Amino acid sequence: MATVDETIPPSLQPEVDAAISWFNTQQDVFFEVTGIVDADVAATSSEPLELRLVLCGGDICQQQTFRVSTSASGFDVTFSETASKDANAVADLQAELDPPPGALRNWLDSIVNKHKFVVLVFYRGFW
Repeated sequence: MATVDETIPPSLQPEVDAAISWFNTQQDVFFEVTGIVDADVAATSSEPLELRLVLCGGDICQQQTFRVSTSASGFDVTFSETASKDANAVADLQAELDPPPGALRNWLDSIVNKHKFVVLVFYRGFW
């Protein structure tokens, strides 16, 4: 089973920063890295690194897998091709994508200010 950590290992921080910067240039919403899946596997692998990151932005959290390699200008980042081929890995990880504590820490405050009331629905521990 996959292990999701909220803390990015310092040895992977430059690659994670490059991946989220690259990802955010393609999005309409700003995303933050709120977790990393199997960080120990990524830290011990050779290049290109496969980084499985949990990203939260706006009202959603999602898992994306990036391939990061060192280049003369810093890092080259692309989406991982192996992740899209392995549908079972995505299905198995889905339960782990419940936002980690604090991932949407400002969400409720921003929503309450926009509406007269807010309905929160909890289902089996997920929201």
